[in-house]
Amino acid sequence: MRNLLRILAALAIITSCSAHSGWTEWEKTVIDRSDSVMYVCVMPEDSAILRAPSVDFGQKELASPELKTLLAKMYRTLTDPSQDGVGIAAPQIGINRRLIMVMRYDKPDKPIEPYLNIRIDSLLGQKIPGPEGCLSLPPLRGTVQRYPKVQISYLKADGTPVTEQVEGYSAIIFQHECDHLDGILYTDRADTVYVNESWAAEREQFSYQKPTWWQ
Repeated sequence: MRNLLRILAALAIITSCSAHSGWTEWEKTVIDRSDSVMYVCVMPEDSAILRAPSVDFGQKELASPELKTLLAKMYRTLTDPSQDGVGIAAPQIGINRRLIMVMRYDKPDKPIEPYLNIRIDSLLGQKIPGPEGCLSLPPLRGTVQRYPKVQISYLKADGTPVTEQVEGYSAIIFQHECDHLDGILYTDRADTVYVNESWAAEREQFSYQKPTWWQ
C-alpha cells in the first residue's frame, strides 16, 4: 500500500510539472524576465521574429501560469503611454504564438481582449482603404486596403472556443494583427507608406532600449 501511495505521489508530481512544460526556454525567458511593459520588436533589427510564422498553443501552455503572466504583461504593454496602441500580436513581444490582443471598438467601453489560436475564417465585403500604423514600424504610417467584416475563430483565455463575425474598425485591427501571426506586415499590403512626424516626435519622449538579456 505504501509503495502504491509513493507511485501515485510521484505521478502527481510528474503530471504537475509536465502540465507547465510546453513553453520553449526562450518563451519562458521572455515571459519571466520582461518588465511589466515589454520590449516591442521593431524592423529591421527584429525581422527574424517578426517574419516568422506563429504556432498554436497546446493544452500545456493554455493551462499554465505563464500564460496568465504573458497576457497581463501584453495588456500593460499595449496600454502603456509609450505604446498606446489598439492591438498587439505575440510576435511583437518576441513569442511566435498565435495570440493577439485587440481593442474592440464595436463593444461598449472598447475593451481590450485576448484571442488565442486565432484564425480568420472568412473575409467579407469589398475592400476599402484606410490608414494604418504599427508599433513595430515606427514612425511610419500607410494606407491599406482591408475587408470591412471578418469571421474569426479562437479560444478565450479560459479555453472556451468561439466563432464570431466582427465588422468596422475592429475587423481592420483583427486583419492587421492576424497578419503578424503569419509574418506579414501592413507595409507588405500598403498602397502608400510615409513618415509620420508627430509620432516620431512623440517616441522621442520614451526609451525603447532592448533588454540586455535579449542580446
